[in-house]
Amino acid sequence: MRFWIAIVVLMLSLGADSPHDTARRQFDGDKFGLMFHWGIYSLVGKGESMMETDSVPIAHYAKLAGQFNPSRFDAEAWVKAAKGAGARYVVFTAKSHDGFCMFDSKLTTFDVVDATPYAKDTLKALADACHRAGLRLVVYYSLLDWHHPDYFPLGETGKGASRPEAGEWSNYVAYYQGQIRELCTGYGPLAGLWLDGMTDRPNASWSLDATYKMIHELQPQALIGNNHHRTLNPGEDFRIFEQETSARSPTDDSLQETVVSLNKSWGYTTRDQTYKSSDALIRLLVTTAAKGSNLLINVGVKPDGSLPAEAVERFTSLGQWMEANGESVRGTRPGAILPQPWGYSLTKADTIYLHVLNSADSVIIPAKYADCDIRLLGGTDRLTLTVNAQGVKIERPSQPKPAVDTIIVIRPMSDSIKPAGNRP
Repeated sequence: MRFWIAIVVLMLSLGADSPHDTARRQFDGDKFGLMFHWGIYSLVGKGESMMETDSVPIAHYAKLAGQFNPSRFDAEAWVKAAKGAGARYVVFTAKSHDGFCMFDSKLTTFDVVDATPYAKDTLKALADACHRAGLRLVVYYSLLDWHHPDYFPLGETGKGASRPEAGEWSNYVAYYQGQIRELCTGYGPLAGLWLDGMTDRPNASWSLDATYKMIHELQPQALIGNNHHRTLNPGEDFRIFEQETSARSPTDDSLQETVVSLNKSWGYTTRDQTYKSSDALIRLLVTTAAKGSNLLINVGVKPDGSLPAEAVERFTSLGQWMEANGESVRGTRPGAILPQPWGYSLTKADTIYLHVLNSADSVIIPAKYADCDIRLLGGTDRLTLTVNAQGVKIERPSQPKPAVDTIIVIRPMSDSIKPAGNRP
């Protein structure tokens, strides 16, 4: 033991990165992940919050568990779809606001193993599939719980669940922390914990310091995000934006993630067929990267455990685009050239990628890039340049069909662009 302690001390003295520091850099370079929203609510097809929106009493809602038998759930197929889309990590809803656990918790019987005819641990299957495929797994856990009797006093929601007007808050805190411990000890290495629901009781005594300390001890590499819509608390690693993002300052070393739904719903909703197009998703990916954020695309899983056909189609298209153009997004930071009407720039080391998202016959960039090697991503011919008083004018090549994103690559042929390094 003393030998290993000495090794750790030596690594720290030499400035070696901790697993947590490495994970932060990895997350910042990923730029793209997928979220799978799934639970017994999918049986109704009205979204993950139908218990609240329809004021369903606990006794009635719990009957859904007895009908949950997802015969088409295939964790390997999910992982294949995620990797095929170009995602580097996935987020899975281990427990949503309804309190139902999609993992085998020893602290409740209101879970997928004990309460359903399926009787198998869906999180375990997904975790094992992710680990075999080298896909990182982030676990979503809702701090809000409409089911647990000790979630009391009630917050802004859950008032239609016919709950007793009683409960001991400290017992609930111990319960949720116990479940976090289960998640951190029963499913192998986790890339992170994605917490949600705290806005229901924002000023309650959540004991976050103790929770985060436990996570960091059990999963040193795991990053923590908490969707509380506030500035980061000590121990939290990334800010979460829902359906929108905010540009990260060049001097801001914090991490960001923008989560958007593939349609307009988080959980599976039968009437919501407004799926975003592949082109729209590519634009979102580039735009969020240009603002210093990762893009997390959410899909509501069907009650039988399969992914909607629209999701599979979009993931295939994204994967094809990432295969050809991923280098212009992954590992980048907001570019040296400020956002323009034509689109955005992203930078990696000594390379600048111009993402021309809007119709433009030409692009004008600062004159200092006049001596650079400028061509299309994957192209062999240098583009036509004109230097004038406004700067360097790059003629956009004509294409048979306008691409959603014309990517122009700027590389130095001299010292005109200095290596920019990477963000922590």
